[in-house]
Amino acid sequence: MFRSFSVSLLIFFCFGLTAQRLSVPEFVAQLKASPGAMLIDVRTPGEFQGGHLANAVNYQLNSPEFKQKTAALDKKKPVFVYCLSGARSNAAAQQLASMGFDKVYDMAGGMIQWRANGLPEVSSATAKKGMTMSEYTALTTQKSLVLIDFYADWCAPCKKMKPFLEEIDKEMASKLDVVRIDADAEKDLCQKMKVDTLPVLILYKNGKEVWKHKAFISKADLIAKIKQFSNK
Repeated sequence: MFRSFSVSLLIFFCFGLTAQRLSVPEFVAQLKASPGAMLIDVRTPGEFQGGHLANAVNYQLNSPEFKQKTAALDKKKPVFVYCLSGARSNAAAQQLASMGFDKVYDMAGGMIQWRANGLPEVSSATAKKGMTMSEYTALTTQKSLVLIDFYADWCAPCKKMKPFLEEIDKEMASKLDVVRIDADAEKDLCQKMKVDTLPVLILYKNGKEVWKHKAFISKADLIAKIKQFSNK
């Protein structure tokens, strides 16, 4: 009995220290139901200026101000965190939970999913205008085969793929163009293209989309897929 009770008690406390990961609709509903809550955008200041949730404050994760400013918050009040895709906010949420915050909510999918749901955001007046769809379409017709890579500098799989994407671009230069598009800088384009995770690869043949892949893929598998369509 004592052993069983101890295990249950341990599980209870472990779950008590874990932040809740919510879908975008759940995040919105919970935020509305939590007056006085703190809403934190953990992205870089540049990303924040490009578009953020209304009433959010920008405490960049992995910067000294994040721990300093969050340490000064009331740990009894709910805290909501988000980033671009959910990776950084998940790390931030776990850190806040370990600091003793009672209620921490993390938005799964981040701003990518927020924009995919067509929800409003606030942008800085100095935010740069992104690529238009006509400009994007022009990129996809530069050669008979064009591989578009939607990436972000902070995305681990994206960074892992970058070296061999550059190699493929050189090795297959006669028939293929590899175009890398920064999702952080092209939020409107990502929304229009329904890019809801990273990385995303899209292969075009004669301007027509013929293949799409989400998440990491090895160099060998990617080359095999490109050759599959180049031979058709």
